[in-house]
Amino acid sequence: MTALLTATTVRRPTWVRPQPVVAFHDARDPRADGSAPGHDHQTKARVAAGLAALLGWDYVGELRELDRGEAPVYLVPRETLTLAEARRLGVHGPTQVFGGVVPQAFVATKTITHCAAPHATVPLGWSSAFGRAVQQAVLPGRSCFSVADARRAALRLLRRGGVRLKDPGGVGGLGQWALHDAGELDRVLASMDPQAVARHGLVVEINLHDVTTMSVGQVCVGAWQASYYGTQRLTRNRDGQEVYGGSDLVVVRGGFDTLLRRELPSAVRLGIEQALAYHRAAEACFPGFFASRANYDVAQGLDDAGRWRSGVLEQSWRIGGASGAELAALQAFQADPALRLVHASTHEVHGGAEVPSGALVLYDGVDAELGRLTKYAFAQTHVDN
Repeated sequence: MTALLTATTVRRPTWVRPQPVVAFHDARDPRADGSAPGHDHQTKARVAAGLAALLGWDYVGELRELDRGEAPVYLVPRETLTLAEARRLGVHGPTQVFGGVVPQAFVATKTITHCAAPHATVPLGWSSAFGRAVQQAVLPGRSCFSVADARRAALRLLRRGGVRLKDPGGVGGLGQWALHDAGELDRVLASMDPQAVARHGLVVEINLHDVTTMSVGQVCVGAWQASYYGTQRLTRNRDGQEVYGGSDLVVVRGGFDTLLRRELPSAVRLGIEQALAYHRAAEACFPGFFASRANYDVAQGLDDAGRWRSGVLEQSWRIGGASGAELAALQAFQADPALRLVHASTHEVHGGAEVPSGALVLYDGVDAELGRLTKYAFAQTHVDN
């Protein structure tokens, strides 16, 4: 009888589900070459740990180190997942991931922002309907999958003024060229690998000056949904170069509709509406797409003719630079159910920095490439709701 009682007390009832755990996933193993993970990896892993605390679940660290067992996993991937990757990792909907899932890898890049060149050979799963749907929400431009198509598209746009040529894989302004004449264009295109262009594409769009870049986004984590707009700050690294220095966000509890009900400057309202049009077009045009974290960069400035323009540059359906501020805002909403709005920010300081009291430290150390770096986030709740 005693043995029977002992056996029944350790057996899990079949109707009791194990509590989920939270894991960070970096498909590019940063330790494969024996080096320590860099600041970006460590920062995003820290945000993943913060999301676990928000949800009240255990954080188990790297997915590759997890014994999958019975517990369901809430995944925080460093990159946008393809549908095939998501299925392999057990992600079937937005409640299981902080980030997004796309049917094909190219859908997570800048190439979808513009229509393809006529008669171009495009990737499997390309949506011409998406390009048409977002034409009023983006800058004039074209996505090209051959050097010849890129040259033709750029020459047409050069008749209006300056052109920006973009590598779809570029991050943080890298892989971009501001061009002003055919000679500059030909020199840049001559350096391109035609096979790489055929695989990944090139984006050609008008160039703006006196630019302000807005961030517009939304996060859905557990019971919390928050939407925001804001701007990015620049700082200087140890070499004196201007680099990303953080984001300042106005965050509301709820969806984009809640954000749009606020009194907003006309340019801000337009930027939010353009980001929302882009988001809805992705949901309509790419089967299998979903995102619990969506962020859109909207550029607003003057073209070479002096005309003011506004348009979405690109999307981010993955954990990003503003995610520390997103986490800080969600923590504030969790702490005060009556709170409707917060100002949240992230800060990246090269060299020594004093972190404000109450801030969430995301990284504080010496990076192998950047040197001394401190990254933190916090939310201000003493604002007009």
